Amino acid sequence: MTNISGMTKSLPRQAAVLILASAIGVPVWAQQPSTQAPPSSMDQTAPAQASADQAPPAPSTAPAPAAKEGFWGRINPMARKKWVKKQLDPINDRLSELDQVNAKQAQDIKDVDARAQAGIQKAQSAADQANQTAMAASQQAQNANSSAMQASTHVTTINGTVNGLDQYKQVTDFEVTFRPGTTTMTDDSKQKLDQLAQSLTGRQGYILEMDAQAPGAGSVGIQNSQRLNEAVKRYLVTDHQIPVYRMHTVALGNMQVASNDEASSEKPTPVKSRTVRVRLMENSLAAQGAGSPQGVAPSTGPVQP
Repeated sequence: MTNISGMTKSLPRQAAVLILASAIGVPVWAQQPSTQAPPSSMDQTAPAQASADQAPPAPSTAPAPAAKEGFWGRINPMARKKWVKKQLDPINDRLSELDQVNAKQAQDIKDVDARAQAGIQKAQSAADQANQTAMAASQQAQNANSSAMQASTHVTTINGTVNGLDQYKQVTDFEVTFRPGTTTMTDDSKQKLDQLAQSLTGRQGYILEMDAQAPGAGSVGIQNSQRLNEAVKRYLVTDHQIPVYRMHTVALGNMQVASNDEASSEKPTPVKSRTVRVRLMENSLAAQGAGSPQGVAPSTGPVQP
């Protein structure tokens, strides 16, 4: 009886120890995948394996066996930190690699964008500079064209001036008469010379042609006509300050100059009066802007004393 009662008392303790041991051992057993097949299965597969060794090997098409999970799954709630870290380290390494790749790609994109912006700015600057250069060249071309046109106009004007320097036209002509046998001019002739000199005040580009005629054969008539020319020139220089270089004279003596409307077969007849024919010749270029001499009445015939 004593033994039975002692066993009865120790039975609950043994049951408690067995339960506690099973509670600790089950998780550990769950984490370890079973790699050994039951003996019955090994015995059954032995003949099949022997026949397979004799047959030619066939290509393996079966999928790879999936990793077996424990009783609590891949992560045991009662697993240690080292085991969890060992499982998470490959994932963390992969994530770190992906972060590095993303960071490198982002930096590459920034570099490409920076180079593109720099290229765009450089191209824009070059285009602006080229535009400014083109505008400056266009302005220079316009200035050169304007200068060329001005030079062409100036050359044309100079050519016209040079060509017209010796081009004179007759404005008026009249005769100065003298008293018979003297070099004294008549009052009417002096009045004509006064009007001519008054009209020439301040004018440029004119000359006075004077040809004198006087009776007398040969050198006598020429000397007499020279004295008549000198009398007219002296009067214009002393009384009206006409420059000497503007007066051109010729002494014809007693020979009458044939006019254009006279027949060429007729010979000029000797003159019998003492006259000086005065012609006002004007250069149109040198006298631009000035009016023609006024108040000079042209005369075509000698004035009788």
